[in-house]
Amino acid sequence: MLQENSKENRIVAPSLLAANFFTLSTEIAKVHDTSAQWIHLDVMDGHFVPNLTFGPKIIQDLRPQTDRFLDSHLMVSNPDFLIPLMAEAGVDAITIHSEAVIHLHRSIQTIKALGKLAGVSIVPSTPVSALSEILSFVDIVLVMTVNPGFGGQSLIESASDKIKSLDAIRIKMGYNFRISVDGGVNSSTAPSLWKKGADILVTGSSFFSDPDPRSFTSFLLSC
Repeated sequence: MLQENSKENRIVAPSLLAANFFTLSTEIAKVHDTSAQWIHLDVMDGHFVPNLTFGPKIIQDLRPQTDRFLDSHLMVSNPDFLIPLMAEAGVDAITIHSEAVIHLHRSIQTIKALGKLAGVSIVPSTPVSALSEILSFVDIVLVMTVNPGFGGQSLIESASDKIKSLDAIRIKMGYNFRISVDGGVNSSTAPSLWKKGADILVTGSSFFSDPDPRSFTSFLLSC
């Protein structure tokens, strides 16, 4: 089983949702100048969430420019269509929403068959119990602590309580999934999220708006 909750295993994943898309190479350089290990890619279709971001082409162009782990999060109505395209574009992990898929187990199997880490995500209104049949198959569980679609929102405290529930389940059952948290992650909320059992913190606006992303990231990893 993974040794969860230790500082050595923590991961910070800046989200490009909050980056300046016009100067994306400069924004990627900001990540490279920090100890952030992952880059989080929020793919939105304007249907599952009320926003549009980017797709496989931009990710394919990004892949040769970074050695960071590319963590894709599909906030789309038809993730099964995008899964092979994202794999071909070069991502390392593909996370899909339980609310967007009928045959979730099959979709997770498809991701794994493509050689990628497979993740499942839930929005704030979805209970942890909805994942009971899939937790033994996934590598990542992404807890949305804001309503997905836009960056810069405040964390929903009740949603973050799901982290403790998931941590208790994986300890009891011996599961190996990592718990990722996305939404309202900043220097004030991070200590509590780590304490509840988070392994990965996705941070967007707080990272890219900070005048010193290197110090910000170091603080998140050590707090």
